[in-house]
Amino acid sequence: MGQQAASQGSAMGMLFPLAIFAVIFYFFILRPQKKRQKAQNELLNSLGRGDQVVTIGGFFGTIRDVKDDSLIVEIADGVKVKVLKSAVATKRTQSQPAPQPQKESDAQGAPEEKDAETK
Repeated sequence: MGQQAASQGSAMGMLFPLAIFAVIFYFFILRPQKKRQKAQNELLNSLGRGDQVVTIGGFFGTIRDVKDDSLIVEIADGVKVKVLKSAVATKRTQSQPAPQPQKESDAQGAPEEKDAETK
């Protein structure tokens, strides 16, 4: 009887860490992935004509037509491309300005400001 009780305790001792590992796996890997997938699906379902989007390739454009699984996106005046809906990374809003390239004076540390500080 003593050996049987010891083997049951040993089995429980092995299953407990496995159960803890499964719980950690769920909360740190599976659950966040499901949340990201749900948010991406909501984004794709909300796309419509006139929306400004950024593709996973980095192209900024405006949606001109929505098809079943693809979009026609205008990335420049008269330049339209067909992309899959899944290739849309984000939807831009009017409050998000397009990134502006830095001026040469800004990239060099604005020499006008340095002169003013030394005087």
